[in-house]
Amino acid sequence: MKTANTPISKLYYGWIIVLIVFMTLIVSAAISSFPSVLIQSLEREFGWQREAISGVISIRILLYGLMGPFSAAMLAKFGVRRMMISAIIVMLFSLGLTPFIHSVWQLVLLWGVLGGLSTGTLANVLGVTVANRWFVKHKGLVIGLLTASAATGQLLFLPLLAKITEEQGWRNAVYVIMGALILILPIIAIWMRNHPSDVGSPALGAQEIVKPAPFQGNIFLMPLNTLKQVSRSGTFWLLAGTFFFCGFSTNGLIGTHLIPACGDYSIPVVTAASLLALMGMFDLVGTTLSGWLSDRFDSRKLLFWYYGLRGLSLLFLPYALGGGYTQLTVFAVFYGLDWIATVPPTAKLTSSTFGAEKAGMVFGWILVAHQLGASIAAYGAGYLRDVLGSYTVPFVAAGFVCLLAAVFALRIRKNRQHALAA
Repeated sequence: MKTANTPISKLYYGWIIVLIVFMTLIVSAAISSFPSVLIQSLEREFGWQREAISGVISIRILLYGLMGPFSAAMLAKFGVRRMMISAIIVMLFSLGLTPFIHSVWQLVLLWGVLGGLSTGTLANVLGVTVANRWFVKHKGLVIGLLTASAATGQLLFLPLLAKITEEQGWRNAVYVIMGALILILPIIAIWMRNHPSDVGSPALGAQEIVKPAPFQGNIFLMPLNTLKQVSRSGTFWLLAGTFFFCGFSTNGLIGTHLIPACGDYSIPVVTAASLLALMGMFDLVGTTLSGWLSDRFDSRKLLFWYYGLRGLSLLFLPYALGGGYTQLTVFAVFYGLDWIATVPPTAKLTSSTFGAEKAGMVFGWILVAHQLGASIAAYGAGYLRDVLGSYTVPFVAAGFVCLLAAVFALRIRKNRQHALAA
């Protein structure tokens, strides 16, 4: 075991941890985004209404978010490696049974409940927890990289999954995702570590090796107690409120409904998936850059610009859908740069306000608001599409709420409040 006086190798082990978590979140993101590819296939095979399938996705998104604060507690109690392995095993179980479904309630159980809980364990809370444990220096950059992994998952998997679904059926696409999970599992088991002290190293930018304090309390009650404490903070509600609008305008709406919306204009599913992949490529750049910027500039002003520009792009989307591939490509690039760029400054504000030790759990509750907004958008947009025959109203509504979020972002207090100690 290394000590603080042992010569440190040129490669900080924390970067290996980042790589492992990045690869894991890529696969988890592919699972989260795959239902958008499935919508039309399930409609054709089983005759299910889009509202019913959207409801399943809504449940998955909501449970994904609700898992956040409890995931932070379980990561602290049981360790990052053990929780990552457990989540992947649950994913493999739910995916393995999916090809045999024949009714909506089975899709609810496997993709809505089990899928939501397992992917919720491997969510942004994991990235924030890893960044806070392993990094003092470059923390914002690391959060940006791990957040961008969701976009990279779409970049790598969605066009491939869409092509397999169209040519070989959606069941074979499920098996591809299972294969990726099986490949990543031994990498986590062998090389993943819970804390810098496990390799005898301080956090990058810290001077001393500090072992984590033993987890105290109940993994179910502690997140609830944390929520009770932070609910007295106006900053918490502003962060949660803006993140609610973030979820409403991203994975719940565009991540779920862009592909079927393109289908309404006779755009092939592989082409539509490629648009999402293009967004993913630009979001990888935008979110990583956002992490770098959040280490250097006022996060509130960054959020103002991110939400404002996203709102304008969503107001442009109905025109782009009717205008053809050129307009859709412009939308994909513009929107993609800003897709989840809001996460690094939001996480940074959370850490500076409530302290690094509790940042993961507090951010978990802020993520609940994000996924609540996404859940409402996922179901609501599907419902309005069935009633109105198009997605124009939900897309325009999302654009306006993003402009409102931009105003809210400027009202967040800049100074550290130590709200949990209040």
